[in-house]
Amino acid sequence: MGLAASRRRRRLWVLLLCGLGLGAAAALALTAFRDNLVFFRSPSDIVAMPAPDGRAFRLGGLVEAGSVVRDGAEARFRVTDGAHTIAVSYRGVLPDLFREGQGVVALGKLGPDGHFTASEVLARHDESYMPPEVKDALERSGHWNPEQGAPPPASGWNTMQPRTGG
Repeated sequence: MGLAASRRRRRLWVLLLCGLGLGAAAALALTAFRDNLVFFRSPSDIVAMPAPDGRAFRLGGLVEAGSVVRDGAEARFRVTDGAHTIAVSYRGVLPDLFREGQGVVALGKLGPDGHFTASEVLARHDESYMPPEVKDALERSGHWNPEQGAPPPASGWNTMQPRTGG
């Protein structure tokens, strides 16, 4: 009876150690994933709840008309969702499709002064494409209801008022 009890005890310890090792590996993997997650936010989302300093995220919306200033390799512009606007600076070559009034998603960090420094800028693909995140931001801000048809033209974004009623 003593020999069978020691075998069971040894198996129990092996199972407990394996479970502990598996749990530690899962915790490390989840921590690594959390550090690499990049969230999408619209300007209205940032105004409602600012992003933590030093944390990278994607800022999406439309490039505000009249806001693009190029100074050598640096470009400064503003991204709007119709309700709020965030100033952005980017050092590098902008995509060919980047222009005022067009959809854009910028990856970067928000500084303590509220200025967004982008490390990557993505422009929309063609005349009918709008990133899903930008569509969601338009719907949340009340500027577009998919049941009422196509999204509003980008040229009118700077003067848009939220739609009321259907």
